Amino acid sequence: MRYNKIIYAALACLSMGAFSSCSGILDKAPDGKIKPEEIFSNQDRIEAYLQTIYSAMPQKGSVYYFWSRGPACWCDDAWDGDYVDVDWAASAQLYKGAASAGSFPIWDVNDQGNNSNYWSRYWYKIHDCGVLLEELATTDKIKDEADRRRFTAEAHLLRAYYYSELVKWFGTGLPIIDKPLDYRTIDQELASVKKASYFETVKFIMDDCDAAINCDEMPMRITTGTESQRVHKALAYAIKSRMAVYASSPLYCDGENHWDWAYEITKESLNALRDYGFKLYNTMVDTDLYGGSRAYFGPDRGYPRSMKRAAGIYNEYFCNNQSDTDSPNDMETIWQLPGGGGNFGTEGIGAIGQYKCGTNPSQEIVDCFETTDGEPILDLAKPYLDEETHLQPNYNPNNTKYDPNNPYANRDPRFYADIYYNGSKRYCWWPFPETADSPENYDSKNSNNNKGGIRTRVIATWEGEKWTGTAQTGRMFTRTGYFIRKFYDPRTSSDQSRERSHYKDYRFAEMLLNFAEAAIYSGHDDEAISAINEVRKRVSMPGLPEDISHENLILRYKNERRVEFAFEEQRIFDVRRWHNPDENLATTDKWITKMSIQLKKNADGKPVDANGNVITDKTGAFVYIYTRKPAVYERHMWENKWLKFPIPLSEINRIRSLGGDDWQNPGW
Repeated sequence: MRYNKIIYAALACLSMGAFSSCSGILDKAPDGKIKPEEIFSNQDRIEAYLQTIYSAMPQKGSVYYFWSRGPACWCDDAWDGDYVDVDWAASAQLYKGAASAGSFPIWDVNDQGNNSNYWSRYWYKIHDCGVLLEELATTDKIKDEADRRRFTAEAHLLRAYYYSELVKWFGTGLPIIDKPLDYRTIDQELASVKKASYFETVKFIMDDCDAAINCDEMPMRITTGTESQRVHKALAYAIKSRMAVYASSPLYCDGENHWDWAYEITKESLNALRDYGFKLYNTMVDTDLYGGSRAYFGPDRGYPRSMKRAAGIYNEYFCNNQSDTDSPNDMETIWQLPGGGGNFGTEGIGAIGQYKCGTNPSQEIVDCFETTDGEPILDLAKPYLDEETHLQPNYNPNNTKYDPNNPYANRDPRFYADIYYNGSKRYCWWPFPETADSPENYDSKNSNNNKGGIRTRVIATWEGEKWTGTAQTGRMFTRTGYFIRKFYDPRTSSDQSRERSHYKDYRFAEMLLNFAEAAIYSGHDDEAISAINEVRKRVSMPGLPEDISHENLILRYKNERRVEFAFEEQRIFDVRRWHNPDENLATTDKWITKMSIQLKKNADGKPVDANGNVITDKTGAFVYIYTRKPAVYERHMWENKWLKFPIPLSEINRIRSLGGDDWQNPGW
């Protein structure tokens, strides 16, 4: 741990650049700096110091290094299409197992959106929080005591946020540093610093959250644009909820049962948020865009209109920012980060942006979306007969709606809101003309347009399709047979500059499912079912039956959580915390599969219908042959040590040299 550097974090912040957003607040000496004793010389400077603590907030979303969705591609949700063309970036290195505590691809990258170097970045800010809290306790420079109390609450909550991120990423207990260390005796102090248990660390995080919750001056949420991105009580409740289920999970609980405690924490948080007015986003605002005939949420025929509308509402939620007003349309988002939402040019349909398609949804996540009757596609107790390679699906015998030869019909609305699949449609600007090379999409009305144009086009991901098909080379083509849709509205394309929503770090749906998880493991199955069904009702999916067995409830809960949070950075941590410390990730993360799709043709290479007749126009009934195959190759990030990521080796060596302790996670 760079405590020696952490001690000087405040001094480093005295440069002109660190306070560039506070121009005019800090009067600087001729050398461009102010003296340390002047940092807290008036309230404006104290507020400026508080503002710098916010500067380490990550953006997450699609701005991991090289415009990647990072964690979504590092678990079994997706494959990163850049694994060949950018084989030196994080995804390819992780897939190949080219990682060590001394050189770890997730941390050791050029900074982009604050999505790297978490260990030192967050410890710096934790130290700054301690400095500010000490100053606020004694300074006479604060003009109004109400301001002192709110600044104090913010410092506590920011420290809780940064601690919670460290706990999440590194999966281990941390030293509890509740006040800044004295640089004059730094070696002695470091030698005596001890690492707390995971549960003790989480309790410390919750104490900081409670300090914010108990502050009358801290608002429940921000309601004015001038205070946008300031932390609030709702975030404190959300952090408590997430940390409660994490601390109770098998990987982190140290063999102790904390589920009754987690049940109380998650219930308190859920009720407090609900009482204030937080709820699931369930009203469509832009009915023309998300509810119109060209939104294409679901098959054209035979799919319930109510479910198409539900898919549109769900998609709209992720494509818009929460507004800081008294009565926003979005009361689901609890904490929205300062960026990171989406970038269609780097992870959308590659043929539109003419660059790359980035995040390619896996066949595994596609398998998780139920049919419209609420039945899982696979037997959740053992979804694949070959548990590691996933090439032999173990179908749910109770599902009568799923057809392997027509696999994308009759699915959960979230499937159509989240994923573009073979046969789905999109109305937008397509930057290329239609040609006979792509018979499925050939349209004579567009054939003479050599620049492309706005039109509806079928998204065909069969192997060999010229523009949107599956391929193992070329950054525009999907590696899995699917493109991501979740964070993009129905018309975003290369000729339009549409608003990109910020990443929703905490939302009300998580509070419901966190509570459901704690309720399941603390003997309150009925309450868990109710919370899960509230999430399902929003997308018009049938509720879980009241008489479901406890074992099946656990399976259905985990599948529900995976579907609801697809591509949202939840799965990478969920799949780990649900494992025991002595297990590995072979059944989930070793192999990622794709759907290999072949267009049925005759001996002359002409597409034919089910009766063997040549199809002469794009309205013909094309026939596809669907085969599961490995997406590319085995991922070498499934062994036991991958349950927890390594603490940077340089920090481990420093800790060893000062105190003799080894804080490294197992296997690294």
